[in-house]
Amino acid sequence: MTQAHRPLAGLLVAGALLTAGCAQSVDPIERLGRKAAQQVTPGAGAPGAAHRRWGLVRPLAAAPRPPLRRLSAPPVVDRVPTRHKVVFLTFDERAARDPRFIRMTGELKLPVSVFRTAGHPDLRTLSYERQRAEICGRREVRLFSPPHGAYNEDTLRAAADCGVRAVVLGRKHADGERLRPGRIVRAETRTAAWLLRRIQEQGYAVARLEDYV
Repeated sequence: MTQAHRPLAGLLVAGALLTAGCAQSVDPIERLGRKAAQQVTPGAGAPGAAHRRWGLVRPLAAAPRPPLRRLSAPPVVDRVPTRHKVVFLTFDERAARDPRFIRMTGELKLPVSVFRTAGHPDLRTLSYERQRAEICGRREVRLFSPPHGAYNEDTLRAAADCGVRAVVLGRKHADGERLRPGRIVRAETRTAAWLLRRIQEQGYAVARLEDYV
């Protein structure tokens, strides 16, 4: 290698190292979502005895195949139109910091959706411009869950401008309540195992929301 080529080679090596370092800097919430997606195999239940460790009588039921046609507009949804006995679980960003929850999703191959909602303002108190900056600045642009479930017309307009496919609401599941096909359940990590038992008792499967919306 000539003297003239050595500085260029050094720059290329430094650039490669810098790129590799950036590639490893992944947001913990995005990493949890990717991990959950990679762990979910269509038609496969939880392996071994993992289900018993979490108080379930059997492995989680396999979710049906996602529809070929998904929603094409960015509507506000609290359920997915389907006749199959399947529900969808959403958690806020604190789930990415709960080691027990991460272990549970890994062992059960549990598909979940994690949204940044904790600690964020009521969007209705912000102007359209600030709402747009708030929504477009998030990683989960495809699906958006407004903090506290609060939104207005400016929220929907800003969401559309940011490329959001659907504004996801969801609601909590009450003890003794009957589930409905396609329902989006807003869950908490501390009651996740209890919720899975209720879902299983009613004969439902859990599917990944991003596969349907």
